[in-house]
Amino acid sequence: MKKSRLRVPGPTEVPEKVLNKMALPMINHRGEQFRNLFLKVSEEIKYVFQTNNDVLIFPSAGTGVMEAAIANFFSPGDHIVSFQCGVFGERFAEIAESYGAKVEAIKVDYGKPITKEIVKERISNDKNNKIKGILFTQNETSTGVLNNIKELREAIGNHPALVIVDAISSLGAVELKTDEWGIDVVVSSSQKAFMLPPGLGFISVSEKAWNAYENSKMPKYYFDIKNAKNSLKKGETPYTPFVSLIYALEESLKIIKDEGLENIIKEHKRLSKVLREGVKAIGLKLFVEDEYASPTVTAVEIPEERKDLQKFLKNKFNITVAGGQDRLKDKIIRIGHLGYVDFLDIIAVISALEMAVGDERLFGKGVKAAEKIYFEGGL
Repeated sequence: MKKSRLRVPGPTEVPEKVLNKMALPMINHRGEQFRNLFLKVSEEIKYVFQTNNDVLIFPSAGTGVMEAAIANFFSPGDHIVSFQCGVFGERFAEIAESYGAKVEAIKVDYGKPITKEIVKERISNDKNNKIKGILFTQNETSTGVLNNIKELREAIGNHPALVIVDAISSLGAVELKTDEWGIDVVVSSSQKAFMLPPGLGFISVSEKAWNAYENSKMPKYYFDIKNAKNSLKKGETPYTPFVSLIYALEESLKIIKDEGLENIIKEHKRLSKVLREGVKAIGLKLFVEDEYASPTVTAVEIPEERKDLQKFLKNKFNITVAGGQDRLKDKIIRIGHLGYVDFLDIIAVISALEMAVGDERLFGKGVKAAEKIYFEGGL
């Protein structure tokens, strides 16, 4: 029997302690026990966001809170600038367009990051402050690119537009200092670095964003953040929550706090480098340069002679990796290394890739390169 190894960039594997929490008996979601639990996790999750702002929890996928980030702060016709370097940046813009916003898309090639120069040039030209919102994707999961949100925020300066960041595949694994960097709205979800099953969406809201909410004319109901905040004051959600996932969230937040966010971020960087150096040693080509490579997902170009690479890994070793999306379909595989993942998980993928290439002269080379990087970081 082959053990399943889930190496997609979400959903990620879930620790046994977290899974066990989901087996607890169901409780009244309007009772004192849930009230205490929900108030606790709603406060503790602020540590991961690095914020003192409100963090609201919705029963949804990440796309749901992306929609909330549009519907709650803008009005039809508002000018929103979307900086895009992949599929998920494009999705954010599509959501805004569906609500009637006037979206200006500024794109760079897939595999490249948004630069501070691009942002500064566009925002500095908005002399009359017509731009109401600025959308960034911190970690573009479709390509394996990490955008430097700190630099991009600094490039905006004191422009009054709301700065909104999709941190779905980065929060909890990549540095993001919401308050210190002046990010108005950050969205994330449960099935990535939080080490949970899919089903919870998170959104942090600054005071500036709450002021924008009061002037918003876009329709909202299920994702109305004011309803969510008013319910939170009572330790409740407006509508039925995922009770079992809230139990699981309590456990995952404990794991994160015990290990320390700084240590977790450091280890994600380390494992990313381990994988990348292993892939290089085999002779496979990485889609993204080291300088702006994601610590949570790595894109590897599919060699011409191994077009079945994704299927090979699945059929031979039960290792599940993600394929490319949109224009990158059948051109790359994406290997996830976030959340509940360790060094030996990465070694297993590298070893399988060595065998997939099929050149016995390469056997062990990727693993050796990976071990060298890991050993240099200290055991």
